[in-house]
Amino acid sequence: MQLIDGKAVSAAVKERIRAEIEREGFDIGLAVIIVGNDPASRVYVNNKKKACEVCGIRSYEYALPEETTLEQLLELIDTLNSSKNVNGILCQLPLPKHIDEQKVIAAISPLKDVDAFSAVNVGHIMIGDYTFLPCTPAGVMELIHSTGTDVSGKQCVVIGRSNIVGKPMAMLLLHENGTVTVCHSRTKDLAEVCRRADILVSAVGKADFVTADMVKDGAIVIDVGMNRNAEGKLCGDVKFDEVAPKCSHITPVPGGVGPMTIAMLMQNTLMAKRLQVENG
Repeated sequence: MQLIDGKAVSAAVKERIRAEIEREGFDIGLAVIIVGNDPASRVYVNNKKKACEVCGIRSYEYALPEETTLEQLLELIDTLNSSKNVNGILCQLPLPKHIDEQKVIAAISPLKDVDAFSAVNVGHIMIGDYTFLPCTPAGVMELIHSTGTDVSGKQCVVIGRSNIVGKPMAMLLLHENGTVTVCHSRTKDLAEVCRRADILVSAVGKADFVTADMVKDGAIVIDVGMNRNAEGKLCGDVKFDEVAPKCSHITPVPGGVGPMTIAMLMQNTLMAKRLQVENG
């Protein structure tokens, strides 16, 4: 069993991005909007700020109070869409309950939508002519590639069908000619389906959900989960200690997919700058 080191892979990606930005002489800005005081969101935003520093990207933070209205948020996004200094816009989710997330996502210019959540960018991912990829699935693909594995022809199982991870994850595996099954809460004989997987990606958000009896010997297991167990300890979807001995490669939590998500956000921000330069 080999551990897939997300910290090492993400550091290499960020180093490559920094070198490309220097070589191309770009001045790049990423605007991050955070509404309210969600502690997990604050940690993510701080990590994004650090990654911007490493890559040589300017970070603009807009921390808005919990009671911010949808209208006020849309007004800010409109200003950022027009700003020449801002190449990427990211609105940290979840938003407070009174704000319609879909309206906020739709308001961000597709050319600056570095999360790749807008319907336009999701459509591009479906048909395979994408510029931006959702950061977590793109990070997962980088981790799979780091093992030297060719996805083509492999049985790939994705547990979870969210718009942010599960669905785009399935599309990216499909674009590399994997044979993809998407599982969810209504899937019958889930363990049996998972046991067929050469590559198993779990994005279900339940601690210790994936057990050894669900994993084929020699499989690659990617754990996207970020949960707290009964003791309050950070853990993934996969019961690591019992699953790891069966795998050829497995990601830890923390230190697996998490760092990759932020590295791919930096990649998307660089792509956004290139797109905007091309489009004048």
